[in-house]
Amino acid sequence: MKRFEELTTDELYELLRLRVDVFIVEQRCIYGEIDGHDRQALHLIGTDGGEIAAYCRILPPGERYDEPSIGRVIVKTAWRGNGHARGLVERAKDIIRGEWGAVPVRLQAQHHLEPFYGSCGFESISEPYDDEGVPHIDMRMQVSESL
Repeated sequence: MKRFEELTTDELYELLRLRVDVFIVEQRCIYGEIDGHDRQALHLIGTDGGEIAAYCRILPPGERYDEPSIGRVIVKTAWRGNGHARGLVERAKDIIRGEWGAVPVRLQAQHHLEPFYGSCGFESISEPYDDEGVPHIDMRMQVSESL
């Protein structure tokens, strides 16, 4: 986990490249991926052999929602299907608990991932909606003192 100012130039380049490769190129969704929230975020980076294999960011309360939020959860294609996304989400919940205590946590999920995030303790709080051509749903959970 690193704060923006702790990221090396190479790490920042690689994580932004990963996000663009997956969220824009692979998913064929044209939108402003670099959204102005990265400077305030905590960046959770999973590596394998020195290569970024998985990533997510945690936004503090008030940055996007009243609650802290988890977003940009991503696993490189070669590492998918091995539990890395679940590991990221669980580690992000631990970090949130450490930073802000037992508080609600928000995320905006692609609608087809609703069952996955539900299995991580999140509940849907909206109906599905279109976000840049991709169906999404808002989800929320309460992080307890002991997960």
